[in-house]
Amino acid sequence: MQTLGKNKSTPKHRERNVRKTETTQPVHQLLGPVGTLHIDDGGKGKTPIVFVHSFGGSIEHWRNQLDHVRKNYRAIALDFRGHGQSERPRELKYAPQDLAQDIAAVVDVLQLDRFILVAHSMGGHAAVAYASQHPARVAALLLSGTPGKTPAEISEQVTTALESPAYQKVMDDYMHQLLTESRPEVAEAVTKDFKAIPKDETISIIKGLFAFDPLPRLEKYKGPLLLVVSGAESKQPGTLQSQLPTADFKVIDHAGHWTQLDQPEAFNRILDGFLADH
Repeated sequence: MQTLGKNKSTPKHRERNVRKTETTQPVHQLLGPVGTLHIDDGGKGKTPIVFVHSFGGSIEHWRNQLDHVRKNYRAIALDFRGHGQSERPRELKYAPQDLAQDIAAVVDVLQLDRFILVAHSMGGHAAVAYASQHPARVAALLLSGTPGKTPAEISEQVTTALESPAYQKVMDDYMHQLLTESRPEVAEAVTKDFKAIPKDETISIIKGLFAFDPLPRLEKYKGPLLLVVSGAESKQPGTLQSQLPTADFKVIDHAGHWTQLDQPEAFNRILDGFLADH
């Protein structure tokens, strides 16, 4: 297994360099808004499912889910700009609204008129940004471990610390919090993925997440919504679930922030139920 690691002027996207993976699933490279995007596309069947990963993640964070759902569905996963095998942008454009353009590029090139969107953490903010702009195209939305709006005082404190010599300690503490209940092999792989992201990109991504408020954007999306959180996160005030108490949500115990990696069978059962309903 690899490391667990339309705006007013819509850019032209072109598909390139199609090849096969070891699992014989087709993998595409296509030109996105700011560079080449890496995509894993396979399976066939009902409404397509698009998977988007978290900060520091990649397509491989969804491998268990891709293999599972492709028995009955076409499933597509992408590496966001600067992640996995996708190209790093020349400018630090990592706000959720920017990442939503990566989603738009993929679904436009693949001509997906309507699809189910499954997202984790940072990818959840990008998915919300996309769904608020194109609500008719998102048949259903599943958000796992997605943060809510970060209070301004916390945002300022963390940003200041990240831009100081304390950067590494802040990141180590952050990862420890996210991975406390993770399986050792998951914690090791995810930590390796995070260390591959340069400091300037890390700070840019975190600033983008802090500045993003998903709640008013979700008001523009009226479709089915399910939130998934770990047991520990279900008790924390900063999650989207805590700020959106009327939303349907599921809890996965004995897992860290990456529930789909720590408890893939439990996550897949929740995913199966969600897909069956929509």
